[in-house]
Amino acid sequence: MERERVQEIMESIPMVNVNYHGIPVYIQNVHSTDETATVFPLDNMEHVQDVDLNGLEEIRLENNNP
Repeated sequence: MERERVQEIMESIPMVNVNYHGIPVYIQNVHSTDETATVFPLDNMEHVQDVDLNGLEEIRLENNNP
């Protein structure tokens, strides 16, 4: 994912669903020195880690309203 979009997601008021290699994560910080971000899995908030931005994927939920 591009650094600018990761920053937008991190700063957005409504929560945006993001996965890291298929695992739902929360973005804590985007690093300006390299292409990484600090995240933690939503089901294990104590497992904070730095990950490559390329592994992050925005998950768009489809609206099922007609």
